[in-house]
Amino acid sequence: MTLSPRSRANAARLLALLLVVSLLAPAGVSALTYDPSTDTSLEPGSISRAANDSTVISVQGYTFRGNTNPKKPARLLSVGPRGDLQWTHNDTVGGRAWFFDVDPLPNGNLLVSSPRAGDTVVFEFNPETRERVWQQRFEMTDTHDVAALGDGRIAIANMREWNESTGVSDDRIVIYNRTTDEIVWEWYFRNHYPASTDGGYAEDWTHVNDVDPVGDDRLLLSPRNFDQAIVVDIESKEIVHRLGSDGDYDVMREQHNPDWLLSENGTPTILVADSENNRVVEYAKEDGEWVRTWTVGSQSLNWPRDADRLPNGNTLVTDTLNHRVMELTPTGEVVWEYYATWGPYDAERIGTGPESSGPTIRDLNASGTYAITGSANLTAGTNGSVGFAGRVRATFADTAIEGPMHEFATRWAHVTPWLRPVWMSGWDFVWAIGAVLVGLVWVGGELVAGRRRVVAGIRRLSGR
Repeated sequence: MTLSPRSRANAARLLALLLVVSLLAPAGVSALTYDPSTDTSLEPGSISRAANDSTVISVQGYTFRGNTNPKKPARLLSVGPRGDLQWTHNDTVGGRAWFFDVDPLPNGNLLVSSPRAGDTVVFEFNPETRERVWQQRFEMTDTHDVAALGDGRIAIANMREWNESTGVSDDRIVIYNRTTDEIVWEWYFRNHYPASTDGGYAEDWTHVNDVDPVGDDRLLLSPRNFDQAIVVDIESKEIVHRLGSDGDYDVMREQHNPDWLLSENGTPTILVADSENNRVVEYAKEDGEWVRTWTVGSQSLNWPRDADRLPNGNTLVTDTLNHRVMELTPTGEVVWEYYATWGPYDAERIGTGPESSGPTIRDLNASGTYAITGSANLTAGTNGSVGFAGRVRATFADTAIEGPMHEFATRWAHVTPWLRPVWMSGWDFVWAIGAVLVGLVWVGGELVAGRRRVVAGIRRLSGR
């Protein structure tokens, strides 16, 4: 029996409908079965060794145009040596907040950078009273890092400074003096980099995400979009050390929070969260050249954004999109782990000072490349599953399109967690996108098939 054109069209519509429903079904089941009361968004992972003190974690959260997703909250929290949650601080004073850098101060308080919609609040936080000691608001859109320099001075990484009148970037580093309430030093990236860097001036040209003191007279900076870490002499304003170069992804790719270390023999060393390469790396400078001495986590980290060498030789790593903070031995074994959604940015071990304060990997005789072992793998998609991004990488490995597909998988893994509802798994999200694509093809087919009716209807409405 031959089907009529109308019957074939109806059959195609039914098939498309069934396909859309089938693709949406997993997300629907997840939505119906999701129980917010059982959401373990803050919990210990694998702890085989108690930490020597508390760990303070800044959780970025997800805020869009001033509105915070209540299921992806921004907060500060303190975790005890055995993974016990000691306190949390959810800040809504002065508008919805992100949380980025948090640094322990010598008096036991915390220095915090908290961008809001359109500006940044920097404040000193007393963890005992959960109150601010002081605060200062800056007309700076998205400040990821500040650093106390002593004598009331604060270094600030000021990104996204676009000059509308000149059409150039005003991204800069400033030193602010709280005593005099004035900026006493400025350093502009455009004075030291050609305008062509990273494809040319843009509203987010450098994305400078870190500033740390190196001694009393130098600053370590991280222009993320330039794929490099640099050391600037405060007096001369010259760049005296540079690790990486724009677009050289083998060295670093859009890194976060580099730390400056010196080996026992005085060798300059940089430990850094190599974010877009999903790893933590360490480099030592030999005869004027940087040599990679350590790589950890390439197969398991997802957008790490902080790595601090502890005095005991272990490394405290903030693994942002796996929503966890881990203390790793030099060979990659997890000895302490805590899960803190949504999107931890910075972690500091109390009693060790801000940033790194331990030995270099060479002084530990542990140079090499290591996988991470011993994690509880509580983050969705890591427990026995490579997830969609991992599946893409595996499918196209050793093929002609391995490079672009690896890039696609990396971007997918770094972007979709911010867009995906908390009740939806990674694969649910994939199937839901598939349903949308099928729906678009269906609608497009209907428009093509009924184009004459559509044109006639438009003509009737326009009176033509």
